[in-house]
Amino acid sequence: MTPAQLERFQAKLLKERADAEGRFAEFDDVMAEVRAARSGASADDEHDPEGPTMTQEWSQRSAVLADARTELADIDHALARIEDGSYGVCRNCGKRITVARLDARPTAELCIDCARLAR
Repeated sequence: MTPAQLERFQAKLLKERADAEGRFAEFDDVMAEVRAARSGASADDEHDPEGPTMTQEWSQRSAVLADARTELADIDHALARIEDGSYGVCRNCGKRITVARLDARPTAELCIDCARLAR
């Protein structure tokens, strides 16, 4: 992989990281609101026919927050691979991951053949 390609992928990953951090912060704030509402003594929403319960809200928001946390970890791992020189190399077979695959999924750790086998 050329230095220019590595720079382009690093910039792309840093942008994706900033976007993911924003989503994480937003959902973390929402989780704090739901947490506060759940701890309130007057919050008997289990019998409210008008909408989702706080438990359902908590579950949905927790899942989104976990996804954002995983996305951040994947991006950080890809950035570390750029730094250590292993970015773009399949961690399974050691072959190069194509630029087209990295364009589509810049955090990819497996070449397309190994990714298919891993399913």
